[in-house]
Amino acid sequence: MNGVLRTVNRVLLGLAGLVLIAVGGAVLAAGLGASLPSWWPWDGKHDVLLSEADRDRWRDDGWWWPTVIAVLAVLVVLALWWLLAQLRRGRLAEVLVDSGDGEGALLRGRALEGVLSGEAGTLDGVARAQVALRGRRSAPRAAIRLLMEPHAAPEQTLRGLADEALAHARDSAGLAELPAEVRLKAVKHRAERVS
Repeated sequence: MNGVLRTVNRVLLGLAGLVLIAVGGAVLAAGLGASLPSWWPWDGKHDVLLSEADRDRWRDDGWWWPTVIAVLAVLVVLALWWLLAQLRRGRLAEVLVDSGDGEGALLRGRALEGVLSGEAGTLDGVARAQVALRGRRSAPRAAIRLLMEPHAAPEQTLRGLADEALAHARDSAGLAELPAEVRLKAVKHRAERVS
């Protein structure tokens, strides 16, 4: 999915860039008084993009405004879909596992994330763990967020995470290394009443 999304992004951005450069350059050339091909609709410094006759042509037709609104709504929905796809795209869908036969096997990224978060959640002082894999499928990186209990010792928790959860995940996936960025956050709790 990430490869398809990356290809679609490149094609759409390339086409949009070419159209904007071509149209913008031609409008700039016409505005500067340069000679343009005969088929180009705007040919002078004082020419407008839409004449008054063009603007009023379909105003009285019943289909005009619903069509304009529908097209604009579709464009807005497509732009929002594309934006959300960009924001979601950082997660790694699969990890390439060395199976020893030269071809390798694919491990679902969510499965490895689940195992890592489950094992990290069992560490002393960890209330909840969240893991997201990023990077390339042959060289993943882990982004880990730990919600810490008030009694937790961060140094011991990080040592346990590196020596246990990350080491197990690295060894089971056959990875040479599994770098991780760990963010710690304390659980909010009420102050205890002392009498």
